[in-house]
Amino acid sequence: MSFSSLGLNYQLLLQLNKQFYKSPYPIQIQAIPLVLLDKDIIAIAPTGSGKTVAYALPIIHKLIGKADAKNRHVKVLVLVPTRELAVQVEKVFKSFCSTLPEKIKTMAVFGGVSINPQMINMNGVQILVATPGRLLDLVESKAVYLSDVEHLVLDEADKMLNLGFADEMQKILQLLPQKRQNLLFSATFNLAIETLSNIILKSPEKIEVTAETVAIDLINQQAFAIEDVNKGPFLRKLITEKKLTQVLVFTSSVFRADAVAEKLNINGISALAMHSKKSQGSRTEALAQFKAGKIKVLVATDLMSRGIDIPFLPCVINYELPRSPKDYIHRIGRTGRAESSGMAISFVNSEEQHHFAVIQKKMKKSVEIQLPE
Repeated sequence: MSFSSLGLNYQLLLQLNKQFYKSPYPIQIQAIPLVLLDKDIIAIAPTGSGKTVAYALPIIHKLIGKADAKNRHVKVLVLVPTRELAVQVEKVFKSFCSTLPEKIKTMAVFGGVSINPQMINMNGVQILVATPGRLLDLVESKAVYLSDVEHLVLDEADKMLNLGFADEMQKILQLLPQKRQNLLFSATFNLAIETLSNIILKSPEKIEVTAETVAIDLINQQAFAIEDVNKGPFLRKLITEKKLTQVLVFTSSVFRADAVAEKLNINGISALAMHSKKSQGSRTEALAQFKAGKIKVLVATDLMSRGIDIPFLPCVINYELPRSPKDYIHRIGRTGRAESSGMAISFVNSEEQHHFAVIQKKMKKSVEIQLPE
């Protein structure tokens, strides 16, 4: 199937071609026609499935040719859990709006930076991507009004609930008009998400994209039996011997991320840590340096993985296994994207071997645990 068969505006199709989008991913095939038909949607889809494009394209399509909104009255509101994801989503919207003959202004707002520039730049914004707390700050300051929102998107809704944004989300919902389209995207479906969807969505269409659909088979998975004390030296050995130049390393804690990055630098391997305790400026700079190839290794926690979007990332290493199989899929899903192959390596200590077996069972894919050479 091609994007042209989905009913999108020809200007968007031209931009898709310029950005080398070959064919739509499964979630895009299912979601785009439903969004164009004004349906409410609940979509369960893992990281790397192409969900941002799945809602961005039809929303932009529906804004084309419409009269300009009242100033500071946004038409589209996208709620996200992290600053990094806000920037990523804003980038996708801007990439498709940039060549349109009419101006459709998109803006991302989040905490950790001065609110004043965000207040000033809110003029003329039609598509607003926001973290819940900063959005409420802007509403309180009368910098933005939500009474004319036509499309509400909750992206990574499970993470927003896990991070304690439920109260903020409830306050935001009370500010929105009753008549609107609602699109809820989540990596998991549990009781909290079901409750949220029942509150927000009206006769929704449900879409579910499994991890296998995202292209698990494109990822070359390896696992090594190695105890914690030996993980650092083995990581450095892998990077050196395999001549890895762009490696995303996942740890399960902020403390471990800092420690791993520090040890790598001491041993001559350029690395930076990226986690919630870092300032927004340092996180943005770390990601920029990693994308530009100025550092070899970016050490991140699971929360930060949601905002890391790097096409053709060659290698992901699980320095520590995540708590859930779904988080494992999110991690390794950073590689093997855009129809290209990738490598995912996991370090498994003796206490984690049973947990790794559970991960394999959920993933429906066997990964042999090797002994390090």
